[in-house]
Amino acid sequence: MTQPQAATPGPGHRAAACPRCGAAFACGVDADRATPCFCVGVALGPDRLAELRAKWSDCLCRDCLVALAARPEQAA
Repeated sequence: MTQPQAATPGPGHRAAACPRCGAAFACGVDADRATPCFCVGVALGPDRLAELRAKWSDCLCRDCLVALAARPEQAA
């Protein structure tokens, strides 16, 4: 089951589109610690994180990050 994603960005968040699947989401990479981005809760190993950063120049949505974290052997 997919998690609902914020339609309206909160403070420090910006509207974004996932470069992997095209889904709209609120990216909080620049948010403060009081309202951190969902991505801080997704455990990606350093190799996987480096792979994602090399492939895409923007953030991925929660569903894509969770799927890629759960299946490290899956191509990003």
